[in-house]
Amino acid sequence: MNNKILKMVIVLTVTGIFSGGILATVYRVAEPRIEENRLKELKEAIFIVLPDTVDYKEIERNGTVLYMGLDKEGNTTGYAFVSEGPGFQGKIRMMVGLNKDLKHLTGMKVLEQVETPGLGNRIAEEDFQNQFKGLQFEPEIEYVKNKKPEKPNEIQAITGATISSRAVARAITKDVKRVVKILKEEGSGS
Repeated sequence: MNNKILKMVIVLTVTGIFSGGILATVYRVAEPRIEENRLKELKEAIFIVLPDTVDYKEIERNGTVLYMGLDKEGNTTGYAFVSEGPGFQGKIRMMVGLNKDLKHLTGMKVLEQVETPGLGNRIAEEDFQNQFKGLQFEPEIEYVKNKKPEKPNEIQAITGATISSRAVARAITKDVKRVVKILKEEGSGS
């Protein structure tokens, strides 16, 4: 009886070590490509949320990375930044665009999310994201359920995914206020 248990323990140990080694190797090989794709998606998102932008300058202020959009003549078109916050299932990470006058959003693109398929993950759909174009963020972004937004700072929540919709609104409101404060302190915007 002890011999069978010993064999089983040895087989499971060898299998575990072998499987773990394979997984670690695959991760090491894939990690640079994953990071490269993540960076490519981030750069593409800058041009999506700042529509009149042909180039951008990466700047860091108070530990916050900002992307200053530039037009053909080199004039500022607006600012983009990464916003993140907790969703229903996990972290939601978005690229957010802010107009150069720091008065309204120019767009939003979901970069990462693990929300419930068919419900909360609909925050990554174009219809939901398009609501943020021209959206005012003061006093804060609000969401409405089962009706059309009536105020310039409202979005329509996704039916059945109010928590995810609220999470997006809260994260963007929090981060846009922080970014606007940083930019106003240094004299950017009007």
